Amino acid sequence: MDQTVVFLTFLGMLAVTYVPRMAPMVALASKSLPEPVVRWLSYVPVSVLSAMLFPSLLLDDREFDFSPDNFFLWAAVPAFLLAWRTRSFFGTVALGMALVAGGRYFFE
Repeated sequence: MDQTVVFLTFLGMLAVTYVPRMAPMVALASKSLPEPVVRWLSYVPVSVLSAMLFPSLLLDDREFDFSPDNFFLWAAVPAFLLAWRTRSFFGTVALGMALVAGGRYFFE
């Protein structure tokens, strides 16, 4: 592949990822949003994380898996409770990893 094509592809990829992210920031930098909009936007990170996380916790081969062998689901329950109680990202990740590792070590 020619270096010019690679460079133009790189610039195109830069434009289609950078412009949509920066346009709202530039357009709204000097404006304050109404309180309902700010409150609604505060739920976006949790919603996106839930949408990415729940299918991997609940589904196995396109079917719901609530079996005792689903270590990810059962490790997520106490990790979720810890996250809700302490709001500690590191503690939540460490607990979840430890529970999955322990479940695989002792039960697989």
